[in-house]
Amino acid sequence: MAKNPKTEKSPATSKWSQEVTEHSHALDLEEGVFTWDDPRKIAESLKQSADASRHRKTTPFQSAMSMLVFYINRAGKNLAPAQAAILEDAKQELRKLYGKT
Repeated sequence: MAKNPKTEKSPATSKWSQEVTEHSHALDLEEGVFTWDDPRKIAESLKQSADASRHRKTTPFQSAMSMLVFYINRAGKNLAPAQAAILEDAKQELRKLYGKT
């Protein structure tokens, strides 16, 4: 039976989301930022990265929030409930930092 090249994942593409998180051209993220336990520090780090980036295609707020939401969505069920709550709180902190309350 022939393999379908559109549905078969190659080793290079099977972890594309990890590659995006680790080597995003839009934001230079601090290592392990999404594993931290302080939502404010996570938000501050994302804000600093987004504000400093010259490669982003949207506003700094949109870039930072997009990267955070991307990580939450890609982690899915593998994200511990406690860490998911921290990252949800980080979204609120990010909104506060950008005056988007």
